Amino acid sequence: MSKPRETDLYPPVKAFLEEQGYTVKAEVGAVDVMAVRGGEPPVIVELKLGFSLALFHQCVARLSSSDDVYMAVARQPGKRFARALKDNRALARRLGLGLITVRAKDGLVEVHCDPGPYAPRKSPKRRDALLREFARRSGDPNEGGQTRAGLVTAYRQDALKLALFLYEAGASKGSDVARETGVAKATRMMADDHYGWFERVEKGVYGLRPAGAEAVAASGRILGAD
Repeated sequence: MSKPRETDLYPPVKAFLEEQGYTVKAEVGAVDVMAVRGGEPPVIVELKLGFSLALFHQCVARLSSSDDVYMAVARQPGKRFARALKDNRALARRLGLGLITVRAKDGLVEVHCDPGPYAPRKSPKRRDALLREFARRSGDPNEGGQTRAGLVTAYRQDALKLALFLYEAGASKGSDVARETGVAKATRMMADDHYGWFERVEKGVYGLRPAGAEAVAASGRILGAD
């Protein structure tokens, strides 16, 4: 099967719009597709084989001519395209653009969102989770823009407080560790042993594994020390 071209997207899009009563013409000025129905504002469609920043720039520029601007891209099989479609649909909605996909094998046209003003719904739960993490974190141990690998969270900082205490005091009761470190969930954290640092010595008593001692050696910056 030959590689599709942008022009292959035009016939299905044209037919789709004509079924809704539009008169459709291609390459009107700088516009790939323009559709007019009665006295309504024109519908503008830009055709591309895939998503790109240039496509979004192009469509945003078309908003100066009409509020009804769509991007139409060739639909691809697989999970990778499905993820791209989801992400780019969200971006299109935020920019007030419409999004269409065209399936090459049969010309199926699907409208995934229509143009229009977008008011994102706020999530108090997500906001509060961010504020809790911000408040719990000691200092500013991360660098903006770094990858998730090696990212220092408030949970990791609390775990290091526990490890530091055990490194200095030796195996201890969970209640004592919680009291001395100020980490209320010390016993649960040591029992869960998320990082492989802690070991249960006896009921309610926890010690430090070698991996925990190694983490302590590199803990100054993570704990927010100068």
